Amino acid sequence: MDYIRLGHSGLYVSRLALGTIPFGSGGGFEKIAGLSVDEARRQIDEAISHGVNFLDTANIYSSGDSERVVGKALGKRRDDIILTSKARTSTGDGPNDSGASRYHLTRAVEESLQRLGTDHLDLLYMHQWDGQTPILETISAVTDLIRAGKVRYWGVSNYSAWQLTKTVYEARQAGLEAPIAQQVYYTPEAREIEYEIIPAARDLGVATFGWSPLGEGLLNGKVRRGKETPSDTRQGTGWPEPHVTDWDRAYDLIELFDEIAGDLGWTIPQVVISWILDRPGVEGTVIAARSFEHLQEDLAAADLTLPEEARDRITLASQQPAYYPLWHRLLNGQDRPEPAETEFYQEHQRALDARQDG
Repeated sequence: MDYIRLGHSGLYVSRLALGTIPFGSGGGFEKIAGLSVDEARRQIDEAISHGVNFLDTANIYSSGDSERVVGKALGKRRDDIILTSKARTSTGDGPNDSGASRYHLTRAVEESLQRLGTDHLDLLYMHQWDGQTPILETISAVTDLIRAGKVRYWGVSNYSAWQLTKTVYEARQAGLEAPIAQQVYYTPEAREIEYEIIPAARDLGVATFGWSPLGEGLLNGKVRRGKETPSDTRQGTGWPEPHVTDWDRAYDLIELFDEIAGDLGWTIPQVVISWILDRPGVEGTVIAARSFEHLQEDLAAADLTLPEEARDRITLASQQPAYYPLWHRLLNGQDRPEPAETEFYQEHQRALDARQDG
């Protein structure tokens, strides 16, 4: 397992993080969760044995039951891992039961710590942008939680590039704690974060971790063109995510992954995860599985390296359009390229050249 320094901090984490959305039950997560304390402990022990030291949960997973299961499953192994959780999303029906206000964040963190059975979070993510709370209130509240010893570092999740940039610069200008990491949705089928979000993070010194590398079950090998998806999978339960805009493209990519997996003797998830771990500006990704065997397959991907030809086939086949101002920069701005975007611009240019040659 490789370890990376998380953003501009001194904290080192494994490139694979263990996600805990399958842990616990309740709160509308019944169809995709349900793992008991013993099952969760088995997954945690397996992940740690593979070098994983990064554990990801959230206060909304199974209405907090995931955190309770994590706390019990960890037991004396709490100090073996970097423990993260998230706050901001609604936890009730009251007007202050969601958001990134000082009131809600302070209460949410205290409740998470109680469920997890620990006195601090190593990393707290803002689960979503809050368009109503002044950003300095959020930054100040998290800074106070850090200074009180209840949180060590903080990050953001599902932010756009301008929201991430505003947060970092407002924090720096005020002399307060700035986020060190972001967690964002990223798969070879969904590469939108390459347009602005990854380049912004690279320029700001913020680490990028992907969530749901298999597209919430879309890329697990069981979703196929013209076939009914098994009801015991997330996509077979009617789960509303991910947002797929072009199903023909998605099916084409799944068929490509299947072909490459067959040639290599891998599984489709291993092909996908290996491709993600090789991407520019991506420090790591969060894996999660209800099946212990599937978890083992995903963990093994950290030791696999896609052959260059297979990697390039996936990159070219999944390339998304060169939207403005990207296409204009390709034509007129490459005399002074931006380091945070260079690899992505090169890939767009290769895709454009391939289309012209074809």
